[in-house]
Amino acid sequence: MSQFTGLTPYIEVFDMNASLAFYRDCLGFAVVFASPEVDTAEGRFSHFVRLRRGGAHLMLNTAYDSNERPPTRSEPRWTACGHTHFYINCDDLAGLHAEVLARGLALPPPSLTRYGYLAFSALDPDGYRITFHQQK
Repeated sequence: MSQFTGLTPYIEVFDMNASLAFYRDCLGFAVVFASPEVDTAEGRFSHFVRLRRGGAHLMLNTAYDSNERPPTRSEPRWTACGHTHFYINCDDLAGLHAEVLARGLALPPPSLTRYGYLAFSALDPDGYRITFHQQK
């Protein structure tokens, strides 16, 4: 029987530059692929970016075509982002927490979950919840 070897979530983002600032600059993901940058009324950015940190992969795609993004996140679609939750397993949660704090993200310290893991969470610019956890 074939085994799964990974999972790469694909999410739409409102502002690619804000999302990259969060995932790349605050959480330490590396860009492994990006579509060519475009100049638009919204600024200069890639419409599609694939990120990786260790075994965690993520694909980001802009929710709007060039010059079509509204000025604010007013559509109902952005409310649904709060229902999406990513869990990322870590081998050094305390070290990751210190790293993320040093990168400028203010987060509460890791705490014990009801399921027996140490964990801390962050919200990305679109409201997706990212929880980093490590088995205690």
